[in-house]
Order: sequence, then structure tokens, then C-alpha cells
Amino acid sequence: MFRRISKPQTNPIMLDFEGQTIYAQPGETIAAALLAGGVNKFRVTQEKGSERGPFCMMGVCFECLVVIDEQPNQQACQILVEPGMKVRRQRGAAEVVPLGGEVDHGL
Repeated sequence: MFRRISKPQTNPIMLDFEGQTIYAQPGETIAAALLAGGVNKFRVTQEKGSERGPFCMMGVCFECLVVIDEQPNQQACQILVEPGMKVRRQRGAAEVVPLGGEVDHGL
């Protein structure tokens, strides 16, 4: 179980993780807040359905991918908590759509 080593501030930030309220401290990443809140399974792999959680905590491994406010493929260890965020586990691979909106199938 992870725990914070600093004294909590008086104005925690609340985020929603799959219907559960998680309290975060200003300046924390989503990954740090979830781990401190007892969540250690952030995504489920596409091929074998294995549950995964943060590994490197510096944006290299991509094991902490979550869906934030309906946007998939977000690295929880790289994004700071903001009030009212809705976060959920990412299940399998998510289709990546370019900013223009159309998927290029290379045809």
C-alpha cells in the first residue's frame, strides 16, 4: 500500500475514479493520487487481459495508461490532477484518431 510522506494540505482535490472519490493533493499526478487512494490496477492489456499498473512513474513504460474525461491513452504519471476529473481504467488498446478526426488507413 502506498502512502503520502508529506502532511496533507487542507484543500484536497477530488477526482472520480470509476465512481469512487479519490482525494489528491495539489501538484500530484493522477498516478500518485490513485496509488495513495489504494488503486494499483490502471489498465488491462489487449492480448491476455492482464492487469497493469505504474512501473516507471516517469513516462517511459506506458503501463499507467488510463482514460481521462473520455480521452484514452493518457499517461497517469505525467498528468497533474485537476478538480472534477473523471478517470477510468483503460481496457485493451484504444484507437488513436488524429486531431483532424479521420483515421488514415494507409490505402
